[in-house]
This record gives sequence, C-alpha cells and structure tokens, in this order.
Amino acid sequence: MTTTTYPNVRLLIGNEWTDATGGQTIPVVNPATGKEIGTVAKASIADLDRALAAAQKGFEAWRKVPAFERTATLRRAAALLRERADEIARLLTQEQGKPLAQARAEALAGADIIEWFAAEGMRVYGRIVPSRNPAAQQLVLKEPVGPVAAFTPWNFPINQVVRKLAAALTTGCSFLCKAPEETPASPAALFQCFIDAGVPAGTVGLVFGDPAEISNYLIPHPVIRKVTFTGSTPVGKQLAALAGAHMKRVTMELGGHAPVIVAEDADVALAVEAAGGAKFRNAGQVCIAPTRFLVHNSIKEEFTRAMVASAERLQLGNGLVEGTTLGPLANPRRVAAMTQFVEDARAKGANVATGGQRVGSEGNFFAPTILADVPLNASVFNDEPFGPLAAIRGFDTLDEAIAESNRLPFGLAGYAFTRSIKNAHQLMHNVEVGMLWINQPATPSAEMPFGGVKDSGYGSEGGPEALEAYLNTKSVSLMAV
Repeated sequence: MTTTTYPNVRLLIGNEWTDATGGQTIPVVNPATGKEIGTVAKASIADLDRALAAAQKGFEAWRKVPAFERTATLRRAAALLRERADEIARLLTQEQGKPLAQARAEALAGADIIEWFAAEGMRVYGRIVPSRNPAAQQLVLKEPVGPVAAFTPWNFPINQVVRKLAAALTTGCSFLCKAPEETPASPAALFQCFIDAGVPAGTVGLVFGDPAEISNYLIPHPVIRKVTFTGSTPVGKQLAALAGAHMKRVTMELGGHAPVIVAEDADVALAVEAAGGAKFRNAGQVCIAPTRFLVHNSIKEEFTRAMVASAERLQLGNGLVEGTTLGPLANPRRVAAMTQFVEDARAKGANVATGGQRVGSEGNFFAPTILADVPLNASVFNDEPFGPLAAIRGFDTLDEAIAESNRLPFGLAGYAFTRSIKNAHQLMHNVEVGMLWINQPATPSAEMPFGGVKDSGYGSEGGPEALEAYLNTKSVSLMAV
C-alpha cells in the first residue's frame, strides 16, 4: 500500500497559501483508521475579510479577460488536474475513504467537466433585437454576476467543487469556496491547478473553518453576488433564506432519496448490476444514490437474492488497498446512523437479508446491507440513509410505484427498469425528479442538467443551464445622436 504524504492544508487568499490568523487549525482524520493524518487552517473573520477583498480584486481582473483566453486558462487547469490525478486520488482516499480507483475517476471526471465548461464559455452569446425605432439599436448583453460564494460537501471533494468552479470561471466570475474541513487536501490540490494555469490573483479562493460562522458572514456580505451550495435540505433551506434576505442569487443541490422502480418486465440482472453498483459507490454516500427499491412482487424474491449476492461480493476495506471495492463511511456519525436505520427497520418488521452491522473496531466500516420487505413507516423509507444500505419493498401496479416515488418531498434523482416503451414514457412523465435514468446506472455528465426539484433544490449544475446562474442579463438600447 503506497501513500502520498498528507499535507497540512492552509487557506488560499490572493493566490497565496497562508495560515489562519492566530494559527488555529482543525484535525483531519483518515476514516479507514480513525487516526489524525494532518490539519487544516481554521479561518477567522479577519481571514474572510482578506479573502473577500481578494475575490473582488480577482473579479475585476478576470471579468476583463476575453472569453477565448479564459477558455485557454481553464483548459490548462484541466490538463494539470489530469496529470496530477494519481497523486490527488491518494490524498482524496486518505481523507474521504473511497477506493482509490473511484478517487482517481473523480479527479479525471473533474478534468472533463472543466474542459466542457471551458468550451461552453465561448458560447455565452447576447443578441441584437430589432428596434421599433430605426434610429436605435437594441442589444441584450450577458455579464458575469460577480464574486461567488460556494459551499461544498465531503462526499465528492473535487467534483462537487468543480461543477461550480468551472461554470463560475468560464463566465468571468471570481470564486470563493468554503470546502469541507473533513476533506481539505484534494480541493486544495484542485485549486492549485488553477493557480498554476495562470488565473489572476484572487480569481479563486479557498477557506475552511466553522461552517455556520463562514456562511453567516459570506452570504450577506456585499462583495458576494451569488451563492451556490451542495448539502442537506435543512441546511440548504437556511442558507437559501439567508441569501433571499439579501437578494443574492442561489443554486441549491440538496438531499435526495432516490427511488428505483423495477417493473414486472424488467431485466433483473441489469437492474441489479446497474442500481446495485450505484447503490454502493462511495459507500452509498452519494446524493443521487438509489435508496428506495420498489420491485414488482412477481420478481421481488429473485431481485432480492441477486442484490444480496452482489452485496456480498463487495470487498470492504481501506481504499488504498488494492482490490477494495467498498471503503469506510466518512465519519463515526454515519456508522451510528446506519445502525439506527437497521434497528428501526428490523423493529418494524423488515428482514435484514445481509449485512446490518459495523465491521471491525478501527475506522468507520459498515457492512453492505440489504433490507427486504421494508414497511413504509420505517425511517429508511422516509429519510435519506446516505450509506451502504438498500431498502426493498414490493408493488403490484406501476401507478402504485410511481405514487410511492413521489410521496416524499425529495426530487433529485430516480431510476427505473422496464422493457416496455409504454412504461418508460409513463415513468418519464410522472416520476417527480430532476434526473431520471432508465435501464442504466447514473450517468451524469457536464453537458446534461444536474439538479433537483421540490425539496431537493433548484437550479442546475450541468448543461448550458448551469451558466445562466452566473450571468446577469442587461438590456441596452442605443440611440445615435
């Protein structure tokens, strides 16, 4: 097992890495061992003021850079991220726990996302509108909204940043990010790629510290003109309300509790391979992870047996060890949550088909778990588990399954398996989610919208739609004199 030396991560302000005022730090723990591996600087209000001043200065410089040159800079950053993917992946696995192959795939996917947004930034067009007055010319201009404050989670420390960062930079905004204290080194390495690519000082900034203190200071601050957040629905609602009180534009990518509908005519092997694989990716700590498995009663037993067999083939262990396919949970809180979900489901009549318990005494390992015949009043069918836990229950009609899919206030992602075009169209138009994958695992890409409906947020972090959140529309009428 080879490790990359884990750094003590500092704040990024004005393209310089700096200690926090007063030298305060927060420990960083490897979730596979439970041991401290480094520290991250804890920003004070004075540090935030410096970062905000740098972000304003960076915006004033970056917005003047022609789109063609911004594109070239982002492409250089993507190339550097791709070159450094192996080293960054080892940092990511040490701090977050996911298997090394998944960490490397995240870094490489981040480079792809940057490149796509770099190209899309060349196509931010205004338009000329025919005027009713022949002496006047009417134009619609698209301009960067200004410095952006971003708040990102620990489950995908690179990709949850890079979707926001690339969209902001390609439109001419500067970007100040409060990244997760649990996983600081991989986003720091990502930002270094942009510094080395040549962005002006202050165009990108990175801070860590007390999440509530930082969000309560940055969001109302007059320098910040746009807020973007990925995280839980309760926190997202609080931040959206704070932003609304100060008329700040927001993009919110919040919690999900993704339904999986396996119709009577589904290819069971495909459903298990696709949805089962997606379920246990990153130990289930994925906002779009399949969680509520709704399976037609005629195939429920077959599907459950196949899911159990698939789960039991997973190799649980340290993500740095070759052959590991399921790493630890990110922190002890997730282990406690999984235990509570299982105990609650069992008490209400569910069958623990496999797993259901913590593994070992070192680190945050929890066995891949399949719960069968789960009643609707079980917590796991109402609250997002965010862990390696799949809950299965049967249904008799597709309408029944769709109604259950839509019962909760969440609406981020959904999955369905059917051989019928009729069923596919019924699902396509009636399941209330922002993203629906039919007969396949989740395949998010930079060119497709990424976001939810209902309590799962609003706005998109993919596709051309993502750029609109970082642009102001200005109407101009010019009269010759």
